[in-house]
Amino acid sequence: MIVNRQRRVPVAVRPLQQFQERVRRELGFAHKSVTIELISDAAMARLNETFRKKKGPTDVLSFPANGDRPKPGAEYVGDIAISPETARRNARRFSRSLPAEMRILILHGMIHLSGFDHESDHGEMDRFERRLRKRLGVAGQGVTGK
Repeated sequence: MIVNRQRRVPVAVRPLQQFQERVRRELGFAHKSVTIELISDAAMARLNETFRKKKGPTDVLSFPANGDRPKPGAEYVGDIAISPETARRNARRFSRSLPAEMRILILHGMIHLSGFDHESDHGEMDRFERRLRKRLGVAGQGVTGK
């Protein structure tokens, strides 16, 4: 499920929900096990400060339900917060469309919920994400701002 809690950046939610469903199936998550909230830069900055001790907004944050990796068949895997304002800036910087950037962030966040952490896994998450991007038809190189 995707909930749009911001109003600054127009976002077509339905195609993103369809993409989220494709990613969910690819990762083997249960139906409706992930909630994605689209939030303002201000709200994202508060979350980033609270949970990562970093100032300012970021593009995507993931909040796993049970720590590292979800249990097989878990009904609830976790939540993802995405800032469309930051996503729009990143899309421009990387010469991508906003919808493409949003799909990349959904994929990136859901991979985090599956237990990967690019800050400590010696490139494992990045390689996995690149394979999934190719399989799911998501354009763009590298992870955004991570």
